[in-house]
Amino acid sequence: MFKNIFFLVLISLIYSCTKKDVFDRENQVIINPIAKCENGLAGEYPCNDYDLLTHFSLEDIGGTDTTISTCWGWSDTETKKEFALVGTNKGVTFIEITNPADAKILGTLKTTGTRILDIKRYQSFAFIVNNDATNNLQIFNLEQLRNVGTTPTDFISHKEGVYNDNPQSIAINEESNFIYFLGSKNNKGGPIFYNISVVPEPKFKGSYQENSYDNPAKVVTYNGPDAAYIGQEILIGSNEDELVILNVTDKENPVKIATISYVNSSKTTKASFTEDYKYVIIGDESDAQNKTVILDVSDLDNPVHHLDFEGTTTAIDHAGFVKNDKYYQANTTAGLRVLDLSDIENKIVTESGFFDTYPENDTQETKGALNVFPNLSSGNILITDTEKGFFVVRKSKS
Repeated sequence: MFKNIFFLVLISLIYSCTKKDVFDRENQVIINPIAKCENGLAGEYPCNDYDLLTHFSLEDIGGTDTTISTCWGWSDTETKKEFALVGTNKGVTFIEITNPADAKILGTLKTTGTRILDIKRYQSFAFIVNNDATNNLQIFNLEQLRNVGTTPTDFISHKEGVYNDNPQSIAINEESNFIYFLGSKNNKGGPIFYNISVVPEPKFKGSYQENSYDNPAKVVTYNGPDAAYIGQEILIGSNEDELVILNVTDKENPVKIATISYVNSSKTTKASFTEDYKYVIIGDESDAQNKTVILDVSDLDNPVHHLDFEGTTTAIDHAGFVKNDKYYQANTTAGLRVLDLSDIENKIVTESGFFDTYPENDTQETKGALNVFPNLSSGNILITDTEKGFFVVRKSKS
């Protein structure tokens, strides 16, 4: 009898897989798309090779007066659960998405300002920046999400900081235990360094004032081809019209390594290293071309232009992330766009897939997909769209 039950369960699982359901081994759940990408559509959304797993409208998240900005994600290694952190004008809404088909809004951490500007994670803490002039950094203990009772709940901060820096964005390097404030009203917008090894008490350690930083930066402990900088802490920051590379290993004496601009530079977006550190990928929000710029930084002292990728639409390229050999980019009215970087060395980059969260058009407007997050353990991808809300998508399975 028990053998028969076992074989029935096994056959059921095999049958499920043949229907393109995906087994997420990290979280031990079956991932069922609510709309598979078939014949160029996932429900109402144009797509290529990406399925829709779940969707929450702006009203679902916070009511009719909700506006949305950014998102981040957390894969809890202890419970194997996954969570989305969605920034709005009301705060950060936490959504459990372990099984996207059964996603649940857990509650919201109210902002002290009127808009969430950025969210980053350090260990089991979320660092949240808002536009409050006097109370602009909230630190939230993500472990509160493990056992939530009645939902939706009103969460509380682990710490609220008054730093008078008013950053527009932050970067965190978990290897060095440092957070970087960027685009603040102080320090000419240049990065300000805080040690966060003891949470929740960031300690000021230095700053760099020569260049301003209006867009997010990336900070890494370098392990790339330039032997002179291996083991050093390198910051790549986006100014209005150039990329700046800093050595921030010595927080009291940061050193500018190089700067590089490009043709028709206007408003440079967040920079991302490829995983081998040979290239940096940036976009430009105001170049009117939907142009993704790729720079060769294998010699950090002498970065050079490598390649421009012209987008397939006229939408505005926004925030992007590199994961393995793919570049995941929020492309405003054109939604998520995925670029294949596997042959980047030979100057060949192609669009390998997309999920258009704003199907009305692909015009050049600052609305639609503003942020994506592809770094969850499950492989699921988060998207925030100013008009349509919050999405979880995943690469289709054949």
